[in-house]
Amino acid sequence: MFTLTEVASLNDIQPTYRILKPWWDVFMDYLGLVMLMLAIFAMTMQITKDQVACLPCLEDPEEASGPKPHSFPQPSASDPASSPATGAPVATTIPLVTKDLPDEAVHEIHVTQQHTAVFAEKYANQPQPTGVRTNLDYQQYIFINQICYHNALPWYSKYFPYLTLIHTIVLMVSSNFWFKYPKTSSKIEHFVSILGRCFESPWTTKALSETACEDSEENKQRMTGTSSVPKQVSLEGKDETVTSSTPMLGVKFSADKPIAEVPSSMTILDKKDGEQAKALFEKVRKFRAHVEDSDFIYKLYVAQTIVKTVKFILILSYTSTFMAEINFKHSCKPDIKQLTGYREFFCTHNMAFMLNKLLISYMALILIYGMACLYSLFWVFRRPLKEYSFEKVREESSFSDIPDVKNDFAFLLHMVDQYDQLYSKRFGVFLSEVSENKLREISLNHEWTFEKLRQLVTRNAQDQQELHLFMLSGLPNAVFDLTDLEVLKLELIPEVRFSAKVSQMTSLQELHLCHCPAKVEQTGFAFLRDHLRCLHVKFTDVAEIPAWVYLLRSLRELNLIGNLSSENNKMIGLESMRDLRHLKTLCLKSNLTKMPTNITELSPHLIKLVVHNDGTKLLVLNSLKKMTSLIELELYSCELERIPHAIFSLTNLQELDLKSNNIRTIEEIISFQHLKRLTCLKLWHNKIITIPSSIGQVKSLESLHLSHNKLESLPPALFTLPKLRHLDVAHNSIMVLPPDVGLLHNLQHLAINSNKLEVLPKPLFRCTKLRVLCLGHNALTVLPEAVGQLVQLTQLELRGNCLDRLPALLGNCRMLRKNGLIVEDHLFDTLPVDVKESISRETNVSFTSGL
Repeated sequence: MFTLTEVASLNDIQPTYRILKPWWDVFMDYLGLVMLMLAIFAMTMQITKDQVACLPCLEDPEEASGPKPHSFPQPSASDPASSPATGAPVATTIPLVTKDLPDEAVHEIHVTQQHTAVFAEKYANQPQPTGVRTNLDYQQYIFINQICYHNALPWYSKYFPYLTLIHTIVLMVSSNFWFKYPKTSSKIEHFVSILGRCFESPWTTKALSETACEDSEENKQRMTGTSSVPKQVSLEGKDETVTSSTPMLGVKFSADKPIAEVPSSMTILDKKDGEQAKALFEKVRKFRAHVEDSDFIYKLYVAQTIVKTVKFILILSYTSTFMAEINFKHSCKPDIKQLTGYREFFCTHNMAFMLNKLLISYMALILIYGMACLYSLFWVFRRPLKEYSFEKVREESSFSDIPDVKNDFAFLLHMVDQYDQLYSKRFGVFLSEVSENKLREISLNHEWTFEKLRQLVTRNAQDQQELHLFMLSGLPNAVFDLTDLEVLKLELIPEVRFSAKVSQMTSLQELHLCHCPAKVEQTGFAFLRDHLRCLHVKFTDVAEIPAWVYLLRSLRELNLIGNLSSENNKMIGLESMRDLRHLKTLCLKSNLTKMPTNITELSPHLIKLVVHNDGTKLLVLNSLKKMTSLIELELYSCELERIPHAIFSLTNLQELDLKSNNIRTIEEIISFQHLKRLTCLKLWHNKIITIPSSIGQVKSLESLHLSHNKLESLPPALFTLPKLRHLDVAHNSIMVLPPDVGLLHNLQHLAINSNKLEVLPKPLFRCTKLRVLCLGHNALTVLPEAVGQLVQLTQLELRGNCLDRLPALLGNCRMLRKNGLIVEDHLFDTLPVDVKESISRETNVSFTSGL
């Protein structure tokens, strides 16, 4: 025997799951509990009371010749059962063999005898009834009752309570199967857990409170008639104006209307609560990505609803057919005539009335249960439950970016709405990126205070105040209070917003955006447009470049670092640069195959162009011909094999840098004679083997860089350049330095280190203007005494040679300091003591005077 509590545990679902149970499921659970109680009640009654009582029938002709009907014998005075005075019957004991009977049977026999005596005394003077004497013992009646219970009673009368229990348990299991099935229970448990935390999170209340504040602010503005649109800002300084709702070259500013200020109490969030809210945003994002991939929960719920409906129809159909079989009277013909003398018995089922009423009640409950099942099927199929829209939530709040969801995620939210729509509304807060950004902003501003940011401000090499922020969740508002800041570097910050407060940074001139999608409000843009001078933007795809970058008319230098491949050239061509009127320097660090056509719009005023191509071959350079104002041109790692002819059209070019290419021959160098202003030519880190004698035609050259090539000799024409001041041929294979080097009277810097020199020509020391002489890592064995003639020498590199000593006349180089003398320590010790002291003393004096 089991208790009701044990059976009810089959339907014991965690209380937290109640939010996923619509009213019809709850109603069916209660119906199932009532049916369960009914089944247990019927079973209890049947176990304790269910039996039949049978009497023999004399309708059989054979039995008619048996014992005859007789009257009860009249009591006599001699009868011990009669009263001696009146002859009335009194209680007596019928002589029966009772020693083998149980105590209950003996007691019942005695009670029956007493009742018989009372009955006889009451009706002594009445006509006596007639009947058939059966002559059956009590044990025989018990035996017959047991046989007739199993033979004559219909099976449904005997097993109805058990069937009711089985049906109820099946329905209960079907109702909650989706909560227990492994593939769905984990998702449901996770969803309920997240939903409960989102509902109780302090951030949910604060976010909705801010929405209410914004709505009240908008209503107030609407009532007062004030416009929330900021004033128009002129782009050209004339009649051309742009409002916050008008796109500029396909660009819309992020802040179409100012965000209403909320009370300070709204923006203060406990650190622990803030961290929990951040974790919830991440959990919701991952759960959505996981659940939206399938619709298994939806299909399982539909399947279990269909199973319950089919089960209801089946139970109702076959149960109704057995209702007529539950009767009070039954005829029984057991094959025991040889034992009792009777073939047929007339029996009564004492539980028939109760079972009939219980069956009617059970069928009524099943019918109501089935109606609820049919309604749930109607609800499931009347509209698509695999799509869920937050349109109403978007209308009622400022979170207009809450996305619609689908599949199992949508179905779970539909189920939650049947419980309470407030859950989905509060849950939608954690699907909104706007809400997440607000949380980041509040937490960020709480952590990054003005004092903390002030401590991070440093001085860079240009003696400018610089602040570098790395991997924050957003841009702290306290940054805008650093009014003396000149350089702001932002790196890997996913949400950067320049509000109107940026206008407080009156000293800001340089901005770095490294993988930082930046948005700017209208007033903030007006300030940046008029004050920003240098901008560095590092990106992955060209589409990440903020569109407002192309409208900064006061910009002097623009650095774009990222993917500008040929597939994206069209995209970058869509953005016009004609508004960058004052741009002087453009640096493109990318993988271009051709020059973007839109940079030709900068040709009238661009004076420096830098292209770092990271090893991608630059094929088309024709657009360079139009950039006649260029003064400096750098083409790094462009896989150039020859000097591009387009360069020879740049008549104003003063500096050309072709570093890290595949240039092998420079026969075109003769064409540089047309570039009258060319003073600096850098062909380093290439594969140049020889220098043509036509180099002597480029009379304007003052600086020539040919290091890291494959040169083995230097042509005499090289030393006929009268203005040459800087010559760098380091890291080559030069074995001999021609004596003609002495003709370079203006030479101030000579770098010939990392070559194969064995001897230095004496004419070299006629270049008395030399300040830097790099001779390290050669094969020199002797440093001539004539080195003392280089009185202006400030740096001498000798390390890595085969020298035995240093000449004593090195002391004549009075500007040479010890930190400028790069040589092994043992060679320095070969100098005379007075020379060493002189170099050291001069160093000290110079250092002291510098202090």
